[in-house]
Amino acid sequence: MSENQPTIFVDADACPVKPEVLKVAERHGLPVTFVANSGLRPSRDPMIRNVIVSGAFDAADNWIVDNVREGDIVITADVPLAGRTVAKGAHVTGPTGRLFDQTNIGMASAMRDLGAHLRETGESKGYNAAFSPRDRSAFLETLDRLCRRAKNAKAGS
Repeated sequence: MSENQPTIFVDADACPVKPEVLKVAERHGLPVTFVANSGLRPSRDPMIRNVIVSGAFDAADNWIVDNVREGDIVITADVPLAGRTVAKGAHVTGPTGRLFDQTNIGMASAMRDLGAHLRETGESKGYNAAFSPRDRSAFLETLDRLCRRAKNAKAGS
């Protein structure tokens, strides 16, 4: 794996788009690192790395933050992890294709905190919408775009 090539990091615990990540990564020739507390399928593909971290709170998040470089791609639904990796210059998307960047991470964090407060006070039940085919399609489109952007940026550096 080239130092000048972006890596895709996946917060893999409960990630619903692992097959899509592999499909897009293969098309772009990019390495993928899945990071989880447990339960990753082994792969013989040299472009796929599985990292199993301890069950400690935020262990996977901390590993990703410690290893991501500017221009890499991160896939996570975890807003605090998205904020930490955006701060390091990564391209970040959620599994529904939602982009996180410097322009919206503050609002995403505030909305997450508000939702947590409403759930704690009983004002909201906190149900998440089911993952839909539309979400999967939006994710594929966003990841493809991020791969092209990341490769172009790394090639120019």
